[in-house]
Amino acid sequence: MLVDPDLERDYIDSEVEQLIQVALLCTQGSPMDRPKMCDVVRMLEGDGLDERWDEWQKVEVNRQEIDLAPHPNSDWILDSTENLHAVEL
Repeated sequence: MLVDPDLERDYIDSEVEQLIQVALLCTQGSPMDRPKMCDVVRMLEGDGLDERWDEWQKVEVNRQEIDLAPHPNSDWILDSTENLHAVEL
């Protein structure tokens, strides 16, 4: 679905998967977490992508678990928009 249909299946699935992995690594939220260009070149040549991808997935899973965990002190947090009245334009 992500590959140009004009290629008509004239591509290697594993290479497409690698390109998507590199693209995801390069678009992380923090610039400090993104790979340097020399690392990107090495990953595209087949050196270090598997390790970097596994590391990223572990961090991402941990981050999602923390984000989804209930916060013990969240009961006292009120919605700040609760008492606002509609404004006519």
